[in-house]
Amino acid sequence: MGRLTGKAAFITGAASGIGKAAALLFAQEGARLCLLDIATEAGGALADEIAAGGGDALFLETDITSEQSVSSSFERGLATLGEVDVLLNCAGGSSGKDGSIVDAPIEELWRVMQLDLLGTILTCRAAIPAMRAAGGGSIVNMSSTVTVATVPGIDFYTAVKGGVSALTRTLAVQHAPSRIRVNALAPGVTMTERVLAISGGDVSRFPLASKQVLGPAKPHEVAAAALFLASDDAAMVTGVVLPVDGGASAW
Repeated sequence: MGRLTGKAAFITGAASGIGKAAALLFAQEGARLCLLDIATEAGGALADEIAAGGGDALFLETDITSEQSVSSSFERGLATLGEVDVLLNCAGGSSGKDGSIVDAPIEELWRVMQLDLLGTILTCRAAIPAMRAAGGGSIVNMSSTVTVATVPGIDFYTAVKGGVSALTRTLAVQHAPSRIRVNALAPGVTMTERVLAISGGDVSRFPLASKQVLGPAKPHEVAAAALFLASDDAAMVTGVVLPVDGGASAW
């Protein structure tokens, strides 16, 4: 029996990268999926791929920076799946416009705050009441190892991901009585499509990569950690920010 058999999992940023890897893995482990992403074509194709393999996946175009869009997607997803047992927040990411707090354009701060922090807040806000009514659930947010293994020059992203870590811990404490576990992953350099495009295929260009003694991660390796936190194998794990960074945070 799969580790998520009988569970309904909502995944943001599901159309690519870690989110896509997690969707495929969660489907293999028996989850019924609600895939949320702004990339309609890729998200729909992923849902079709999962269905063709015998899985159960619904794709909903969703802008996680919009309260209305998130609310509508959760309403539709709950109407179809009946519950939300797992929420995995993968949507987010930095951009080449980030930099020193002195020099980076302030518009980049608002962009990353909306995408990485506000988006996480809105999806948690939508999922927690349904989880509470159902008697519990698991939320897995996406922080970053740059919050503990300092990488100069991505100051806005670092600050915002620190906010995701702090949010994760406070939600874990508040909602433990409702049997809702809240944890986060802190990946290092991960070879997603976006990262490979930014680096021109050479991830060693990223300063953090030199600290990753096990090398850069592959998306499915981060997804495996997400599966652990989402599943009942982690029944006594909450309030944790788990590094998946090849040892970078050990320095």
